Amino acid sequence: MKAIVYSVTGASSVLSLVEREAAAPGPGEVRVRIAASGVNPTDWKARSEGDLAFDEVVPNQDGAGVIESLGDGVTGLAVGDRVWVYLAAHGRPTGTAQEFAVLPADRVVALPEGIDFDVAASLGVPAMTAHRALTVHEQGPARLAPEALTGRVVLVQGGAGAVGHAAIQLAVWAGATVIATVSSEAKAELARAAGAHHVVQYPDDALADRIREIAPDGVHQVVEVAPAQNAALDVEVLANHGSIAYYANNNGDDFTAPIIASFAKNVRWQGLLLYTVGTEPLLAAAEDITAALRDGALPVGESAGLPLHWFPLEETAAAHDAVESGVTGKVLIRVADETA
Repeated sequence: MKAIVYSVTGASSVLSLVEREAAAPGPGEVRVRIAASGVNPTDWKARSEGDLAFDEVVPNQDGAGVIESLGDGVTGLAVGDRVWVYLAAHGRPTGTAQEFAVLPADRVVALPEGIDFDVAASLGVPAMTAHRALTVHEQGPARLAPEALTGRVVLVQGGAGAVGHAAIQLAVWAGATVIATVSSEAKAELARAAGAHHVVQYPDDALADRIREIAPDGVHQVVEVAPAQNAALDVEVLANHGSIAYYANNNGDDFTAPIIASFAKNVRWQGLLLYTVGTEPLLAAAEDITAALRDGALPVGESAGLPLHWFPLEETAAAHDAVESGVTGKVLIRVADETA
C-alpha cells in the first residue's frame, strides 16, 4: 500500500511517499481502507515540533473510509461499513495518510446513510473540539441534541475556522442563538453560510457593544480560539455563570483576564485538549456528532461555510503547508478515488 511517513521531525520536507505492507488488525482493532484524510493544525505541529515516539510515523488524525477487516472481539462494526475515524495517530504511529489504517475500534464510527466522505473526513478534531467546548458549562448540558442549548447564546470567536464552523453548526443544531466573530467580509459570508445568526467583524473598538446589543443579558458560552487577544472582551460580554472554552493559542501563548469581573460573574475558564480529555467525552462527542450527521446538520463546502481544499496523497506535504499557512477552510487528502 502507499503511505506517507516521516522518521524525523521538521519541515514538511521530512514527509515521503513509500510502499508498506498493510498491517492486520489485532484484537479490538479494525482496518479501514482510507478514502479521505483530514489535515488539522495538530498534524503539522506534531510533525514539526512533537516528540517522535516511533521509528516511523504516518501523519493525520482524521479520515473516512470503509472497514476492510476486523480484529478479534470487535462488535458493533462490520466489514463494508462506511466510517469516520478520529485520533488515528494518538499514541500510535498509524495516521490516516495511507491507503489502509489500523485503528482501535472505539475510534471508528459508522456513518449514517447518505453522508459523503468529504463531510466525514472533516469531522474528527474540529467537530469533537467544538462539541467539548459546547458541553462544559457549569449548568450543562453535557450532551448535545436538538433543543439542548435552547435559550443559550453562544459566541464563536473565529467563526470561519474549522472548529468555529463546527461549533456554529452544532450550536445551531442544539437550539442556541449563535454570534460569530470574523476578520473580513469574506469570512463573514462563510460564518453566515454555516448558520450563525449574527456575525460581527474585528478589529472594532466597539465590538463588545455590538455583542451586547445582540445579547443584552450576556453570552452564556464562548468558544475561544485566541484567549490572549479576546480574554477581556469575553468576560465583558459574558453572562453570570458563563463559560469560556479555549482550545488554541492564536495570537499569543499567554493571556490575562480581569479578575474582579471574572469572579463577579462566576466565570468558568475551561481549557480543552482532545488528547487528554479522556475516553468518556470522546465517545459522547462521537455519538452526538453522528446524531447531528443524521439530521443533516454538518454539511461542508463553501456553500455551507467551509471551503474544501483537496490534495492527492503524494502531495501531503503541500497539504500540511496549506494548513500551516492558515488557509481558510478544510484541507483534505484524496487517498482513494472513492470519496463519496
